[in-house]
Amino acid sequence: MSRNAESTAFRSALEVIRAVEPRVADAIGAELTDQRESLKLIASENYASPATLLAMGNWFSDKYAEGTVGRRFYAGCQNVDTVEALAAEHARELFGAAHAYVQPHSGIDANLVAFWAVLADRVESPALKKAQVRQVNDLTEADWFALRRELGNQRMLGMSLDAGGHLTHGFRPNISGKMFDQRSYGTDPATGLIDYDRVAEAAREFKPLILVGGYSAYPRKVNFRILREIADSVGATFMVDMAHFAGLVAGKVFTGDFDPVPHAHIVTTTTHKSLRGPRGGMVLCQPELADQVDRGCPMVLGGPLPHVMAAKAVALAEARRPDFADYAQRIVDNAQALAEGLLHRGAKLVTGGTDNHLVLIDVSGYGLTGRQAEQALLDSGIVTNRNSVPQDPNGAWYTSGIRIGTPALTTRGLGTAEMDQTAELIHTVLTQTTAGANADGTPSKAKYTLDPGLADKVARQATDLLATHPLYPSVDLG
Repeated sequence: MSRNAESTAFRSALEVIRAVEPRVADAIGAELTDQRESLKLIASENYASPATLLAMGNWFSDKYAEGTVGRRFYAGCQNVDTVEALAAEHARELFGAAHAYVQPHSGIDANLVAFWAVLADRVESPALKKAQVRQVNDLTEADWFALRRELGNQRMLGMSLDAGGHLTHGFRPNISGKMFDQRSYGTDPATGLIDYDRVAEAAREFKPLILVGGYSAYPRKVNFRILREIADSVGATFMVDMAHFAGLVAGKVFTGDFDPVPHAHIVTTTTHKSLRGPRGGMVLCQPELADQVDRGCPMVLGGPLPHVMAAKAVALAEARRPDFADYAQRIVDNAQALAEGLLHRGAKLVTGGTDNHLVLIDVSGYGLTGRQAEQALLDSGIVTNRNSVPQDPNGAWYTSGIRIGTPALTTRGLGTAEMDQTAELIHTVLTQTTAGANADGTPSKAKYTLDPGLADKVARQATDLLATHPLYPSVDLG
């Protein structure tokens, strides 16, 4: 697509929107401006291509398409079948997966589909067998009562939230923590690394139905071959949530023992983050779980979003191009350069560095909480998010860490030299921010002091750093 065509497409879309609700059009334009001017370091965010963005704004949004390809509960879904089949085909080829289910609306939806697929596959009961051959809506209350008794209190072993796991891996406030009798494995207190012997010991003691691998804030590779061996040793299904690092798997940066797809029974992911697609989810699985996974709608999901599946097909097609592998490698190169720049300036990093796309800074060394650091950086034009560190004394709300990632800046074309400059800006802000106090004089975990002049200076420096790497250079809204 030419630059002129992309500009015309987005300009025309905004004109149509403005004619109905100008405030929405203004907010869309303002969001592009904000993203162009901000140093985006949120590890879970990225920039989708114009083609992916445009694929979501079309008539597929008007279609109901419950069911799967060729087996819909609504007529007239032949075009939805086309885009869903294309997205699944690209996913299978990209990841070397036996089966792909591209309907989940988000990562948590993908995980729920996976959980229920495993439960339905593994737990034997008369009611469950009945559910496998009848529509869910046909089950009686007695059937559901029997199912609840059989499916309740099954066990899950996943990475703890403060060690870098995700809230959908059994965190109590999340539905996963309510569905399962859950236990967490952490990391070695001295190194911050996964201790596989301790994971094996916990699995032998707890005997989970599901062993979950994957993370949202663990800055190292995970050996999925070892985790599969642990799962096999206790008869557990091995599930991996690769939402954060799917782009590194797709780009063949993570291979062998570090590629989860050949080792896991079932793999879930989002399609944005490092994969650089639309916001959504996806499930990859071995053949024996395919039928259960394809029951995601209506078991867990509502109607699929055909316009998002179309965008998934576009993004996955882009990820199969040779230049995506180069992009994925640059993500890691940039993350390691950013980590080195911070370490050189005296920052304390969880695990002492990174093997992937993210860096976790323990900001307690600056005398700050994660919440104070997050806001001070935002005041300075640097967008990050606070995050727990192992054994975090400040809990999951205030935290003691800042998580930063390189997928978005890498998409903009920034390289290792700019990562060192970014490290300098971060370090400058954090060293010049001081913790505040509450009205009664007690230390505050939220209040802080930062010279507004310094914040403005850093924000200008961040804008200057980005100026030579414009975001969506092909899009001019006029």
